[in-house]
Amino acid sequence: MIRAEHLGKVYRSGRLEVPALRDATFSVEAGEFVSIVGPSGSGKSTLFYLLGGLTRATSGKVFIGGVDFSTLGDSERTRMRRARIGFIFQKFNLLPTLTARGNIEIAYEIAARSEPLDEQFLSHLTGLLNIGGRLHHRPSELSGGEQQRVAIARALITRPAIVLADEPTGNLDTENSDAVLEMLRRSNREFKQTVLMITHNPEAANIADRIVHMRDGKIRGIEAGRGSIGQHNW
Repeated sequence: MIRAEHLGKVYRSGRLEVPALRDATFSVEAGEFVSIVGPSGSGKSTLFYLLGGLTRATSGKVFIGGVDFSTLGDSERTRMRRARIGFIFQKFNLLPTLTARGNIEIAYEIAARSEPLDEQFLSHLTGLLNIGGRLHHRPSELSGGEQQRVAIARALITRPAIVLADEPTGNLDTENSDAVLEMLRRSNREFKQTVLMITHNPEAANIADRIVHMRDGKIRGIEAGRGSIGQHNW
């Protein structure tokens, strides 16, 4: 589903070159849950943006479902992201003037879906996330945990093949963190979505099938995760 081949990213400021990612090669199979873990500055967020087609690599290639992102123009990359990828960020990025439901529905508009919103799936999804009773509230009326769960619903409502989550528990307490991780694990198993999660937290990373360790812009190792949510000591 996702394949990176010798990915590299160099940021330039005047004559200064800062390598953020160096020769990253790995793959994620369809229906797999993979965590990428590492300290700040390890290159994991750069890798996230490259895999999601949000920025272009300096070197190497990214394949999504067999399609090479590097061969696509900006409009084609945008269409692929809308059609195949759901994004969850540490910052919730909810529109303050819309209700929770409006923030979820807007994903359908952005994806330019011709079919009407699946109300049954919306009800099922928001029920799983325990926000069914909060859909008519604006973001300012929601807790941080509720806002993140709305952001997750927005990412999942179009049933993307791939879910990319960047530090999705970074701003949450233990209870809400566990709820978010449970939903990501459930979306992987129940909705058969491929999930790739960026995190600095080794305990959160352990819910994945595999864990990719990064440091200094390089992949340093890959190991098996627990594939389930246990007792965390955040």
